[in-house]
Amino acid sequence: MRYGTRGTLIGLIASLTLTLALTACSGGGGDRNTSAGGSEKTTISVGMLPVPDAAPLYIAINKGYFAAEGLTVKPELMAQGTAAALTKQAGGGLDVILGNYMSVFTAQEKGVGTFTFIADCYQAGADGFNLMVKSDSPLKSPAELKGRTIALNSIGNIGDLAVISTIKGHGLTRDDVTFVEIPFPEMAKALAEKRVDAAWLAEPFITYAEKQNAARTLADTMTGPTKDFPVAGWSVTAEFAKANPGTVAAFQRAIGKAQAEAAGDRDEVTKVVPTYTKIDAQSAAAISLGTFPTAKLDGARLQRVADLMRELGFLTAGLDAKTMVAGQTR
Repeated sequence: MRYGTRGTLIGLIASLTLTLALTACSGGGGDRNTSAGGSEKTTISVGMLPVPDAAPLYIAINKGYFAAEGLTVKPELMAQGTAAALTKQAGGGLDVILGNYMSVFTAQEKGVGTFTFIADCYQAGADGFNLMVKSDSPLKSPAELKGRTIALNSIGNIGDLAVISTIKGHGLTRDDVTFVEIPFPEMAKALAEKRVDAAWLAEPFITYAEKQNAARTLADTMTGPTKDFPVAGWSVTAEFAKANPGTVAAFQRAIGKAQAEAAGDRDEVTKVVPTYTKIDAQSAAAISLGTFPTAKLDGARLQRVADLMRELGFLTAGLDAKTMVAGQTR
């Protein structure tokens, strides 16, 4: 094509712009994208547990919501729980994690890192987080747990808080029980072998244990002070949020679309859960689900978590939750 003087200048500018964009995406910058208004990173690592809470992540991946934002998301299962993932994240080993709010607050107070919540994810519902015992256990009430051993997937996290809150309502304190750490997939076996007297399980492990006739529910731990409790959200380090505002905004938009689908259609959740957990489709269809909040993350709502943590001795000082909430675009 022939250009006049003005056309030649426009053509040169267009060619230079295309060259610079391709260079930013494919050369020298790794997964950095320096184009104006876009994501600073094109590939991000996201840590999560194999629990229903993570369903929006996989919905967004499968339906191309991240791809539409120019993001490639690499999920990483957090076998050791949120606390270990936060340490890894603080060291730069993970970009985003889906973690329980309690563990993030604890890590912040202990100086593990400075963290920022970028989106809400999961709120407790009935029978989604239960204290369970062996199917033929003689225990009938949490009041009978005095002197007993209870399995948690991670001591000092949301399960710890939920169990302490539950047994407090039955006249017991933390000093009346002994906690041991056992990964969720191994808890039913630990109950069967009588290595523990009770275990705190989350879905889909509750349904799996019941289906195998390996355990039964002693108490729903999300009642009373923990009813409709904020459980988990997406977080980054404060440093990551400051350096990558475009990436954070892109993640928020994509996860927001998936969150709305998870909130509005249970089948969207139960279809995807078997793809990243070991539970089969039939069992996934029967799991008890909490809710997937669609409103922007509210610091005042999260303050409920921090306040209960302080009341039960998990935080030594007060914590202002709203200072840890980033601006949101969804």
